Amino acid sequence: MLTTSRAILKLSIPMTASKKTAENIDAEWREIQAAQQNPARFGVLYERYYDTIFRFIYRRTTDEMLAGDICAQVFLKAMQKLHKYKYRGVPFSAWLYRIASNEVTQHFRNLKKSRVVSIDDTMLGDFMEEVEETDTNEMVKLLPEIINSLSADDVQLLELRFFEQRAFKEVAHIMEITESNAKVKTYRLLKKMKKMMLKKTANQK
Repeated sequence: MLTTSRAILKLSIPMTASKKTAENIDAEWREIQAAQQNPARFGVLYERYYDTIFRFIYRRTTDEMLAGDICAQVFLKAMQKLHKYKYRGVPFSAWLYRIASNEVTQHFRNLKKSRVVSIDDTMLGDFMEEVEETDTNEMVKLLPEIINSLSADDVQLLELRFFEQRAFKEVAHIMEITESNAKVKTYRLLKKMKKMMLKKTANQK
């Protein structure tokens, strides 16, 4: 079970661009290699991605203290496993997102509590364009029920692609699927949600 809230993100945490150039990624890979040789160099990566990963976790918990605890655990695990990290052609953040996603999932599984899916107006607008819906008010009413009916994988795909605005290659890396599979799953999910929205709207008339 998931709970859905709207416009709950109140912290002033800037968005980090999801797109990086090949040159940026190559430069970052050199930083990672340096950190693999000397753990003290990990601080550069920590400073760059802490706010982004914290925000990712906070959107799924809506609890600042809890998000801080989980975020600390994410970077601890990242530092411990850094020697195993291999360049896969995607930003280092995708690897961190995967660890963060697993930590959040494990936290709620252990407590057997509902996880939050938070949506603000901008994200909702972007998603509405994808499903070709214009009645925002009606969508807001229907979205919690629709999201609660989705599988955990579908919810994660929805968040990463539309609410976190990750590139398909990053989504695939985080979810441990192929890029083509990520695209197919997204197309099917949009089609499924569009159908559900139309059905529920028709039933209410």
